[in-house]
Amino acid sequence: MENFYCYLAFFLSVVLIIKIVFHRNLNSPPSPFSLPIIGHLHLLKPPLYKALETLSLQYGPILSLKFGSRSFLVVSSPSAVEECFTKNDIVFANRPRTMAGDRLTYNLTALVWAPYGHLWRNLRRFAAVEIFSQMSLQKSSIIRREEVNSLLRGLFKASDGKPHKVEFRYLFALLMFNIVTRMVTGEPCVGEEAASTDMGKQRLEELKQIFFANLRMNLCDFFPILRWLGYKGLEKSMIRLQAKRDELLRRFIEENMRKKSSSLNNSALMDMEKKRTLLAILLSLGQSEPEFYSDDVIQAMISMMYVAGTDTTATTMEWAMSLLLNHPDVLQKVRAEIDNEVGHGHLISEFDLARVPYLRCVMNETLRLYPVVPLLLPHFSNEDCTVGGFQIAKGTILLVNAWAMHRDPKLWEEPTRFMPERFETNNEERDGFKFLPFGIGRRSCPGAGMGQRIILLTLGTLIQCFDWERLGKEIVDMNPDAGFLLSKERPLEALCSPRSLMTNILSHV
Repeated sequence: MENFYCYLAFFLSVVLIIKIVFHRNLNSPPSPFSLPIIGHLHLLKPPLYKALETLSLQYGPILSLKFGSRSFLVVSSPSAVEECFTKNDIVFANRPRTMAGDRLTYNLTALVWAPYGHLWRNLRRFAAVEIFSQMSLQKSSIIRREEVNSLLRGLFKASDGKPHKVEFRYLFALLMFNIVTRMVTGEPCVGEEAASTDMGKQRLEELKQIFFANLRMNLCDFFPILRWLGYKGLEKSMIRLQAKRDELLRRFIEENMRKKSSSLNNSALMDMEKKRTLLAILLSLGQSEPEFYSDDVIQAMISMMYVAGTDTTATTMEWAMSLLLNHPDVLQKVRAEIDNEVGHGHLISEFDLARVPYLRCVMNETLRLYPVVPLLLPHFSNEDCTVGGFQIAKGTILLVNAWAMHRDPKLWEEPTRFMPERFETNNEERDGFKFLPFGIGRRSCPGAGMGQRIILLTLGTLIQCFDWERLGKEIVDMNPDAGFLLSKERPLEALCSPRSLMTNILSHV
């Protein structure tokens, strides 16, 4: 046994010496001192984006790290981001292979995780035309309007003309799941009558557990032997989760088939055609083009609508309301803009959004301070390249620290201050690759337009129709390190009361 430890110590020493010598000879980005086998994992503490920000402040905005067997490039400057996603956009167009990607993306057929190539281009084209084009967004606007109206009716009914306490997390999650489910199947996941019941809340919680999966990398991705050993049952839990998703999506498909078979007369079929859901479109394409629109592709597209389109938007709206509650002067400025530009004769609509630019500034400032994805989804280099004059090897995983860039004092005046006015001056604050809430490059979020419409319409309607106040005098805790908005123990709450000017409108919604 003593000989074993001697050999092990000798081997590790040789590896360390070779690593130090060769590292000095390569034109690679700056890097902290790393340990054998684990690399730089010992330097990381949650939240990851803040730990990487600290390292970047010490070693520079282009940083090389090693986590186990994986090499990483961390960038946190506009010039480096621009170089990665212009000159090297195709080089970094892939995603790294991970355990979550293998188990939760239907054989890598999900748009977000599909390898760059023919499959990804077809998926992107389908999403751009059938879901997120201007024509498609216009068609689905009635769903967004009706679901926001449903939220208004619930709030107005609960108020009974008096201030009452509102929990935003449940309301926004319910809104998003109902919008997405209606786009997918034509029916809300939780009906209006059941929304305030325990059964409705339980139904929503079940859906959140199925779709709010963590696609981030874990230790098994850094140390493949751990995956082989079944570390903490992580892979088995992903397999069980995927089975639950499959069961739910099969129910959606069977229900669609049942509705179609029951619509025997021509008028019913024509009505269904006018209200074609995303699932119906995909199933129809599956019959005409089965070689591409396989069961995996159909289920992956539906699954990604929930994974990428529900929690992200709901969380942003919760952050926005938190900031507005902490800054009542900004809240009053938004309300004044809506009152002046939209008035009190009708609810703000998507057609009115262009007339309320300050509301959009509030949304952008929220996304700057609290981007839903502080570290953009990872990219993967498929060949050698250079970034900032440094050599980047093939197989390197690229991480863009949007959090650090959004709060960099070199890029933003008073970066930690909530100041929507910074976005009023043309697009100067967004130029230069320093504002990245939806990613950038060819793999940026295709649903950004729809997400922004929902955020603006919902916030605008809530501000137009109700008065909002904090529960007490103390400001809402905005410290992300405390896990606020991610903690089940501390959902955002506020006092809500209908505005007298809007009572008549609310009573007829």
